[in-house]
Amino acid sequence: MSAVIFFVVLAIAIAALMLLITKVNMHPVITLLIVALFTGVGLGFSGLETMGLISEGFGGTLKGVGLPIMLGAVLAMGIQDTGAAKSIANFFIRLFKGKKLELAPSLTAFIVSIPVFGDITTVLTSNIASILSTRKGISMATMAAFTVLGLNLTHGVVPPTPGILAVTEVMGADLGLVIFYGIIISLVGFMGTWLLLRRWTEKEKILPNPNFVKGIKPAKADDTVEDLLIEGENLPGTFASMLPILIPVVLISLSSFINMYVPEGNAIREIFAFLGDKVVALSLAVAYTMFLGLKYKKSVIESNYNATHNDNGAEGELAVATELENQDMAKNSNIKDILLNSWIARGLEVALAAILITGMGGAFSQVIKSAPAVNEVTSLVDGIPIPGILIPFLLGVLMMTAVGSMTTAGMTAAALVYPMLPVLGLTPLAATLAIGSGTLALNHVNNSGFWVTSQFFNLSTKQTLKYITFPHAVAAVINILVIWVLSSVGII
Repeated sequence: MSAVIFFVVLAIAIAALMLLITKVNMHPVITLLIVALFTGVGLGFSGLETMGLISEGFGGTLKGVGLPIMLGAVLAMGIQDTGAAKSIANFFIRLFKGKKLELAPSLTAFIVSIPVFGDITTVLTSNIASILSTRKGISMATMAAFTVLGLNLTHGVVPPTPGILAVTEVMGADLGLVIFYGIIISLVGFMGTWLLLRRWTEKEKILPNPNFVKGIKPAKADDTVEDLLIEGENLPGTFASMLPILIPVVLISLSSFINMYVPEGNAIREIFAFLGDKVVALSLAVAYTMFLGLKYKKSVIESNYNATHNDNGAEGELAVATELENQDMAKNSNIKDILLNSWIARGLEVALAAILITGMGGAFSQVIKSAPAVNEVTSLVDGIPIPGILIPFLLGVLMMTAVGSMTTAGMTAAALVYPMLPVLGLTPLAATLAIGSGTLALNHVNNSGFWVTSQFFNLSTKQTLKYITFPHAVAAVINILVIWVLSSVGII
């Protein structure tokens, strides 16, 4: 099969994915299965061979990412229920002395989104952004632009979120180094975009969702920084709140650096190889968060009750405060049952779709990268007169534009890039970070997160395209420039 026919089949497959997901409203898991099957046949495999590749890709992907996704989802429940996200936001409010308050929810989202799924982080931080918007009169255009940017930067570039974790597995990159450099590159991308666009976002006044700010009044001239803090009874301290995120990030990254500089057979290397395993590191973070839940059990009980009895409507937390006194609440107030049962059950509900979509994305990826024509594609790329680092980036952009899922886009791009690495002259680390940055670039109407953002930040479709899609594209360009420099000097 020629490279031209390969690209034709791939283009039809991507068009089918986009049509079935956005127009037919078919679930991504079944869509990916159907498209993978027909793509395999179109690429010259028999039906039986295609099913074998699908099973191989599905199982191989879940072997690497299934448990981390599940543990990340449980961790998200703990961060939500203990009030850790509020505490992190309060840290940034104090850090910036009550000024530039859009950075409080933005950097909170940047940190929390490292192990926590994007939609959960959106829910956690949109409420904080809305309250601060009302208190300080900051437009939701500014709040949305930078909060969602902070969220998606680490969601797209820093494992263990599912998409970039799966890309890391496909590319064979070192997980700890992807986390370490991903955080640095994302932070540069965020601050660069904020400096470039913050005055531009302030020009249009957009009010927050009224349901999030009932009873919240604008700040007075004599209000102190303490008056601006996000309220919450008995919130954990800043360091305690950040530990659920720091534990896996530090252990996995530290393990990678020790592996680089400590010789084999050394006891320290063996210990950190175990502690830095992604499943072990995330398990330790979950265990710590459960101990944190025991210490702040009142907050946990209230939040868990609100999450599992979501028929309170617009009354939100006010209704929960009243419900605390009734017998039904008492029946659901066993803290050990919440930590060992409810958190896991809620986490699994969130994780299931992500696990299946990621696994099926791996199946689709396996079909593509197994096609013999991939070798011809590699030869064609060798003759393109552009820097090699732009190929994985542009493939990430193209796939994200087409399919609207960072996970599917990243894994499809990775399947094409992996065989090209020797020709491109790139390390797996550089290519992985470039793909992740590419999937950030065009977050638009075919992405479910686009509509979640629109709803929670009170933006129209036009405003969401203006204040979400455009800043993401700017950040993606900054990211790839940083990656290009780091790759050129041999750091990554």
